[in-house]
Amino acid sequence: MLSFEQKISILEGFTELTRKDVSLGRVNFHFYGSVFDKTIVAYHIHPNGNGFVYTGDMEGFASNQKGLVNVRDYDETELRNIVKASIANLSSDAEISHQQVWKGPENESLLLVQEDYFWNIYTNDMLEESFETYNEAEAYLKEEGFIRQ
Repeated sequence: MLSFEQKISILEGFTELTRKDVSLGRVNFHFYGSVFDKTIVAYHIHPNGNGFVYTGDMEGFASNQKGLVNVRDYDETELRNIVKASIANLSSDAEISHQQVWKGPENESLLLVQEDYFWNIYTNDMLEESFETYNEAEAYLKEEGFIRQ
């Protein structure tokens, strides 16, 4: 487990993040280049070693209901990787990387796109459905017989 000082040093190495000291000795790091209202990347990094990184609904991370992953036991590589993923998720590049094509049983195509805090399904330029989470959108598409390409 990294010490508080090591975690802070790693997070301060991300020049796109801004440090903000909060109560009880905890520290948050904001990404003000976010294309979303959400700007916190690292939340409540605490001197006792606890802390969280925001991943939202990104696949591959075991986030809680608020989209946060506890990084208490992360090593340096794991912490750097999750912070990079969080910044990419909140940046303008995230809109491009969060698009998926799904093929239907009759070879029709739908586009699943993350926009702001929603997962929207489009047929051409027409909005078909909108969901609050990726899992809801994925379940709907699978129920309708679509397969991710």
